[in-house]
Amino acid sequence: MEPGMKLYDELVARGLIAQVTDEPEIKDLINNGKATFYIGFDPTADSLHVGHFMALLLMKRLQEAGNRPIALVGGGTAMIGDPSGRSDMRRMMSVEEIDANCEKFKKQMSRFIDFGEGKAMMVNNGDWLRNLNFMEFMRDIGPCFSVNDMLRARCYVNRLEKGLSFLEFSYMLMQSYDFYQLFQNYGCQMQFGGDDQWSNMLGGINLIRKKTGKDAYAMTISLLLKHDGTKMGKTSGGAVWLDPDKTSPYDFYQYWRNVDDADVLKFLRMMTFLPLAQIDEMDTWEGAQLNEAKKILAFELTKLVHGEDEAKKAEAGAQALFGGVTLQNADVPELVLTDADFEEDGTIGVRNICVKAGFEKSLGQAGKTIDGGGLTVDDEKVADKFAKYTKEDLKDGKLFRKGKKNFKKVLYRA
Repeated sequence: MEPGMKLYDELVARGLIAQVTDEPEIKDLINNGKATFYIGFDPTADSLHVGHFMALLLMKRLQEAGNRPIALVGGGTAMIGDPSGRSDMRRMMSVEEIDANCEKFKKQMSRFIDFGEGKAMMVNNGDWLRNLNFMEFMRDIGPCFSVNDMLRARCYVNRLEKGLSFLEFSYMLMQSYDFYQLFQNYGCQMQFGGDDQWSNMLGGINLIRKKTGKDAYAMTISLLLKHDGTKMGKTSGGAVWLDPDKTSPYDFYQYWRNVDDADVLKFLRMMTFLPLAQIDEMDTWEGAQLNEAKKILAFELTKLVHGEDEAKKAEAGAQALFGGVTLQNADVPELVLTDADFEEDGTIGVRNICVKAGFEKSLGQAGKTIDGGGLTVDDEKVADKFAKYTKEDLKDGKLFRKGKKNFKKVLYRA
């Protein structure tokens, strides 16, 4: 926590808070370490991703100030799918798939949150949602919600023109019921979430007040929605995951290393634990200095997710790549070829390597890239699209690069 600054004021100074209900009460609770709060995570994949990252960091900040986090995994709500921010319906998942994803979430969350005795809790809303009696639920909860108000909610607006199923329309009731259950059974009086969740969060507060006559509170954190024209956590290669097997520490580092100039200081304030005074000094940085700020951002966030050793390796790999040196010992993304990848004569074509490395989707497109001078191997431009490499050629690895940012260290292992 910032010296001489209360936690709530620090969150404001870092640009984290978008909206709050009952600000004086929320200030008192979190500044004095008296809040039991929750943030929900629907297990729609087998790893958390960058879109969850800021919520995890917020939980970490609050826990370090004495507050108690509840990580609510949506073993029940994931069976429906949140329509917020989506133009289509989510894929229906099996119970077994959802439960397996929930197990993986806790391991990843443990890097940020202390789940020790009396500390943070991980709760699964499948415990109360999966076995609900529909008629009892609707008689008990349905009267607390106005359809007119729900239709005005921002989370549904984008879907009304294209079509919104009743399955998804019920999501607000499910999320509100979660807050009610946590309030009743775990003493949870506060919900945090993304700014796109505001309508759902208000639904939970209103349900608690109508059912118990007591107060609950909500705070939304500012979302980092845009990066290079795509949704936060997305790249041309797909999502940026916290699981190193899905997004390598190097690729994670490079994602933050390549943020827009206009975003770097905002991200430093919102997502790192560096002192605000240190970040404020960077306000006047331009050119090469701003590039240095990006390196600081990438290192700090990679360290938080993957540890300091992996952050140092990723940093060294980036320096090696952009310093123009050979990458035999650098920590960069690898494509490991085995005997099965080679032809009977023990060779593999350069176009095949381009496809296997993910540079192109077809041999034809790979050939066009090579003809256009867009592929280098160990910093030498490839002129022949029919060139071949032997196992011996790739034994120690070669750096294949398409453009400035797409590259793989390609090597053969028996």
